[in-house]
Amino acid sequence: MPSILTQAITVRYPSRSATRRGSTVHGPRGRNGRDHGRQALTELFPPAAYERDDESSDARFYSEPRKVVHIDEGAIAALGRLYERVLPAGGRLLDLMSSWRSHLPGSLGAEVVGLGMNAEEMADNPQLARHVVHDVNDAAAPALPFEDESFDGAMCAVSIQYVTRPVWLFREVRRVLKAGAPFVVSFSNRCFPTKAVAVWLNTTDAHHVELVQAYFEAAGGWTKPVAENRSPGPDGDPLYAVWARRA
Repeated sequence: MPSILTQAITVRYPSRSATRRGSTVHGPRGRNGRDHGRQALTELFPPAAYERDDESSDARFYSEPRKVVHIDEGAIAALGRLYERVLPAGGRLLDLMSSWRSHLPGSLGAEVVGLGMNAEEMADNPQLARHVVHDVNDAAAPALPFEDESFDGAMCAVSIQYVTRPVWLFREVRRVLKAGAPFVVSFSNRCFPTKAVAVWLNTTDAHHVELVQAYFEAAGGWTKPVAENRSPGPDGDPLYAVWARRA
């Protein structure tokens, strides 16, 4: 039986049921009027699902520092407790799509490397040992700038909604993690809507959980994803997490 996510997606985007990984499809015009023509279908859904209202340069959009947190104190505390339980203490961690705060508990004692879009934000993050400016949506930069199996864990906090190549990214994260290392993806209901991908904006919180699970599964090489509702209560920001370990 199709999942609720599949049902939601198929009414908005072209079907991939007749295609195979790596094949080409004749796509219709997307939500911004672009004609996709023949494109390799290497992601979970067709290209229209990953379009954004603002397709201008991400480097330009994120060039201005935004030193704000995107979830409230209760959700931050809940995320910290999850990190403490799942991430290895004393390890080398990758903070993917990093900013000026990583929300890691001090008890982890980890060496944290940030990868994000704004150097000033990351330089102000007291938990980062070092940082790298890198656009994960830039197809001209085809690999994360790290060696294979160089991290003991990774996390991506409230940013997965901006990723235009999620299956590729999950494969890259797997490449840079050691065997058994966890990757924790957390999200809420907040975002910069003009930079969030269409498939995220057009679906619910429940769909988002399924979507991130599907990214892990489509990328391959992960243990079965674990989905958790870490929302602290009805009066605070919701917080969801999906995580898995490199198989």
